[in-house]
Amino acid sequence: MTVPEPLYLDYAATTPVDPAVAAAMGSCLAGPDGIGNASSITHFFGRRAAERIERARGEVAALIGAAPGEIVFTSGATESDNLAVLGAARANAHRGRHIVSSRIEHKAVLDPVKRLEKEGFAVTLLPPDRSGRIDPNIVSAALRADTVLVSIMLVNNEIGVIQDIASIGDLCRARGVLFHSDAAQAAGRIPIDVHALPVDLMSITAHKLYGPKGIGALYVRSGARARLQPIVFGGGQENGLRPGTLPTHQIAGFGVACDIARRSLGAEGARLAGLRERLWQGLASLGGVHANGEGAPCVPGILNVSFEGVEGESLVAGLCELAVSTGSACNSASAEPSYVLRALGRDTQVAQSSLRLSFGRFSLPQHIDVAVEAIRREVTRLRALSPASEPAGAPSSPAQVVGEAGGPGREVWIRFRLSIGDGLVKAALFKAYGCPHTLAVAAWVAERLRGRGRADLAPGTPAEWAEALAVPVEKLGRLLVVEDALADCARHWPERE
Repeated sequence: MTVPEPLYLDYAATTPVDPAVAAAMGSCLAGPDGIGNASSITHFFGRRAAERIERARGEVAALIGAAPGEIVFTSGATESDNLAVLGAARANAHRGRHIVSSRIEHKAVLDPVKRLEKEGFAVTLLPPDRSGRIDPNIVSAALRADTVLVSIMLVNNEIGVIQDIASIGDLCRARGVLFHSDAAQAAGRIPIDVHALPVDLMSITAHKLYGPKGIGALYVRSGARARLQPIVFGGGQENGLRPGTLPTHQIAGFGVACDIARRSLGAEGARLAGLRERLWQGLASLGGVHANGEGAPCVPGILNVSFEGVEGESLVAGLCELAVSTGSACNSASAEPSYVLRALGRDTQVAQSSLRLSFGRFSLPQHIDVAVEAIRREVTRLRALSPASEPAGAPSSPAQVVGEAGGPGREVWIRFRLSIGDGLVKAALFKAYGCPHTLAVAAWVAERLRGRGRADLAPGTPAEWAEALAVPVEKLGRLLVVEDALADCARHWPERE
């Protein structure tokens, strides 16, 4: 029996490649357009490859209102961010060594900024308001005489909030400070005109707008070129800012993707806004649901929601029919709560219970309905399984023992309710809040309590449970809470029945 593929709702991580993009790339890979090296302009094949690249450069430029000569091809937004942040700071170090950014930037900006701190630069990371916006007034207050660069993203990759980069850019331009914006989540989703915006550097990438992975661009305003230096050397391509043989097939695909996005921008934005509202209305009626970024303008294709009383990892594990993430794809393997949501003031438990649902060109209304049904099912199930779903436990009696460990607001909360008779467990029920491994162990232990007495209540040790259920070693500590709940049952065991 073939297991159906899950429904893809992770467009903010990467988008499917559009068939027209794939066709353009194929014509370069298996056709004459890709034979030559674009740097080999002394012969026909090199010139043809160069012509194909320049055509794509114009298509990329048109999407954001730039001149073709202001587009520098890179391997993606991460490299573009690094080139902008490191290249601008180092090139202007003689003018000052202070940088301003925000706490909710992508790691592709935050990590280069940390690198610059090690090189002696001073860094100011600004906090967002509770809706996820960076107030231009705090940017103004942060600017100093030695500030050489401000980097604020146009659209946040986790919550989809659109920043007021026009006002922030005006502040920078008035002070002669270079302004960079990561627009990886914005390009192709909202209108952008870099010549109407006071921005000097802007990062975009192909795979967020139905193009291939591994290719992106940095917009470099013509007047800012002299204030940027390369971070990679050898070859001299891209006006000396990004050396290396240009990948004709990827660049061609990038160009077609940008051209399609530019022509469909208005209609697609309206359609996705309708899907986002449909999704939110379907989830909000659950109660205890928070839209992260609410109250701020957001791109239409991202909805980030947190669910009270639900552990995020268990929620995602139960949504086998959906492909979604709990935050940025770059951090989804981490058990830590989203640093973006924590910066918005969300507590750890709420931040960990968040889902980022993102959709796009190939998403349909029926896909949204499937997602709503699945999420409602799992949230309802997990809330019913949590100890919070029942009163704080009746006191133990000769016929029943109640024991628990952990508690509200903690990573794990376990409650056992044991029916006893003749000094033995006759039946065992449990309630649990925690990760999938914690829930599985609690259920496994409860099944093995029947027939056990107070002296041998625990069926083994947490280490043995972990081995039996293949629990990762880093989660062994959570199983100690299960053991503590059993110990609490033993403490409340009646002396006489």
